[in-house]
Amino acid sequence: MHENEDRELLEALGVSIETKKAAARTAREERIIAGFEDILKFVEEHGRSPQHGAQRDIFERSYAVRLDRLREQPECRELLAEFDRFGLLSTSELTQGRLAEDADDHALLAELGLEGADAAAITQLKHVKPREEVRAAEEIANRTVCKDFERFSPLLEQVKKDLDSGVRQTRRFQKMAEIKKGEFFIVGGQIAYVAEVGDEFMTEYDRRDSRLRVIYDNGTESDVLLRSLQRALHRDEAGRRITEPSAGPLFGQVAGEDDLESGTIYVLRSKSDHPDIAQHRQLIHKIGVTGGKVEKRIANAALDATYLLADVEIVATYKLFNINRARLENVLHRVFAAAQIDLTIHDRFGNPVRPREWFLVPLRVIDDAVEKIRDGSIASYKYDPHSACLKIITDGRPGR
Repeated sequence: MHENEDRELLEALGVSIETKKAAARTAREERIIAGFEDILKFVEEHGRSPQHGAQRDIFERSYAVRLDRLREQPECRELLAEFDRFGLLSTSELTQGRLAEDADDHALLAELGLEGADAAAITQLKHVKPREEVRAAEEIANRTVCKDFERFSPLLEQVKKDLDSGVRQTRRFQKMAEIKKGEFFIVGGQIAYVAEVGDEFMTEYDRRDSRLRVIYDNGTESDVLLRSLQRALHRDEAGRRITEPSAGPLFGQVAGEDDLESGTIYVLRSKSDHPDIAQHRQLIHKIGVTGGKVEKRIANAALDATYLLADVEIVATYKLFNINRARLENVLHRVFAAAQIDLTIHDRFGNPVRPREWFLVPLRVIDDAVEKIRDGSIASYKYDPHSACLKIITDGRPGR
């Protein structure tokens, strides 16, 4: 009754009432509208219509194909006219990348991403590489002819000769390692020379990057981002850095101009109040190798059973250059195996733990081992606990 009274009151005021019926749309039409709205969002964000081209990301290319197909079909243009606030459908000019003229509706809907179970989520692509990774791969592959290759050809030929003669060596490229002007690499099966490094800039992700000019030994070049080359070298199973002809000492306290820092040997002393540790505190040392900062590695030592659940102090560090960290750590542990401490402690959860890398050995002997690593003779030595020094190995045992 109240509804009739309200209606009579409105009529008395001269207000006409019309019941507006919502236009019913088919599921196909709803999907077409939803797909067009994705294109409108792209235009709002970028200030232009989506374009074709290998340099564009996969989302923009899919939107460009979708827009082409919508323009081609009169029923789509009519359906979307009320939504086309940017006039995207008013042009009859169609870009390349179209389907065949006789494509049926199923092919059209598949191209538009409007058919099938996954049609409603065209932007939710599966098994597609991240945009950043795709862009990196495209940059590496997008090479042009090097017009002044005669400038670089002698350099690249000499590098090949140096590799054949052993003057230069190749080393596995470490993730996001430094790349400098004048360096040589192997990527995609070709020798690459970094001829130029542009000014540094900040990316959209607040990361430092630079534009490189890279010359390849097949006479091509690429204008590639430094980070793209880093990623390509790291992901390439055969990707390698080519060393300088004189790489300097393999180990030292001071890096040479062309040395590649690989990590640090660190020697720690425990501050634990454990009776066995406190009694021999000046002789018990943890010897390890790290690729990062030692201070960061030991920041939570008091909570880690590896560090005897106690704070530690750094008593010595030695920089490494051009050395495999894991192998060096194994060498050090082999040399001092006879002095390894057999100690069991309980972690915070009461579980028994036997920390490794702790040795009952004087610091001076560790220094001696470092010198022998430097001159390459360490393989012939082992630590002798009886004399507290390194001895040459004879018949598998330290000699007298």
